[in-house]
Amino acid sequence: MKPVYLDNNATTKVAPEVMEEMLPFFSDLYGNPSSMHTFGGQVHRKIERARESVASVIGALPEEIIFTGCGTESDNTALMSSVESFPRKKHVITTRVEHPAVLNFCRHLGRKGFRTTYLPVNSLGQLDMDMLLKSIDDDTVLVSIMHANNETGVIFPIKEISEILRGRGILFHTDAVQAVGKLPIDLKTLPVDMLSLSGHKLHAPKGIGALYVRKGTRFSPYIIGGHQENGRRAGTENVASIIGLGKACELALKYHDEEKQYLSALRDRLESGLVKCCPDVGINGDVDNRLPNTTNVSF
Repeated sequence: MKPVYLDNNATTKVAPEVMEEMLPFFSDLYGNPSSMHTFGGQVHRKIERARESVASVIGALPEEIIFTGCGTESDNTALMSSVESFPRKKHVITTRVEHPAVLNFCRHLGRKGFRTTYLPVNSLGQLDMDMLLKSIDDDTVLVSIMHANNETGVIFPIKEISEILRGRGILFHTDAVQAVGKLPIDLKTLPVDMLSLSGHKLHAPKGIGALYVRKGTRFSPYIIGGHQENGRRAGTENVASIIGLGKACELALKYHDEEKQYLSALRDRLESGLVKCCPDVGINGDVDNRLPNTTNVSF
C-alpha cells in the first residue's frame, strides 16, 4: 500500500531542485569555505549567495543572516544572546503554546533565577494581548512569540506586538519556523529584532536553519570558536545544506502565491469533506487567521 503523507508542518520532502543544487558540494566542490586558498574560497562565495537568497525571502540584509544547525539552535541562540547582552534584566515573556525549543529554554532560564511570563491563548488559539501589555515591566529583557503556531496554524499578530515593544528597550524574537516560505515576511517593515527559521519546513534538508539578527542589535554568540559567520556562530559550515536552504528560499519566493492558492484549496476541500461526513467533528483554532497549509480537526 502506498503511504499518503499529510504532515508537511512536521517536515517536508527535499525538493528535486534543492537536491540538484546540493550535489556538487558532496563531490567536486568539497573545499573548506573557511580556508584561505582559492579552492575553499569558491565555496565561500557560494555560501554568500545562499545567504542572499535566505535574506530575500524575509526582506532582510544578507549580513543579518546567521546560519545555524536547526530551528532549535536559532531559538536557543536568540534567547541566550538576549539575556547575556542585558545581564541586569531578569524577565522574559513568551506564550504557553510555543515550540519546546522556546518553552524549555525559558524553563531553563527559570532555574537560573529568571522570571518568565507565559501568556495564555483563548479557545481559538488567539493571544491575550491585554495580558502582554500588563506583563511588560522595567525588568523585561525579551519577548519571544511565535509567528504561526505549529499545531493549529494560527497566525499571531507579530506586527502589532513589535509596535507595542518599539522604543521600550525590549528585544523581540519570533520563532517563524512555520511561517517562512508560507507567509509573506518583510523585515524592512516588520520591526522584530530576531527571527528563527528552519530548512526542513520549506523543502530544504534537515539539520540547517538560520537566525536573523537585525543590524545594530546586541548579540552574544551561542557557539564560540572560530571566525565562521563573522564570529557569530563558530564551527565548520554545513555547506551542502546551506546551499540547499538558499535554493529552497528561492523556490519559496518564486512559487509563494501559486502554492498558497493550491494548498488553501486542498485544505478547505479536506475540512469540508470531514465536516460533512462526521457530524461530531470540530476544527481547532482561528479558521480566519491561519496558515494556508494547516488543518487541525478533532473528533
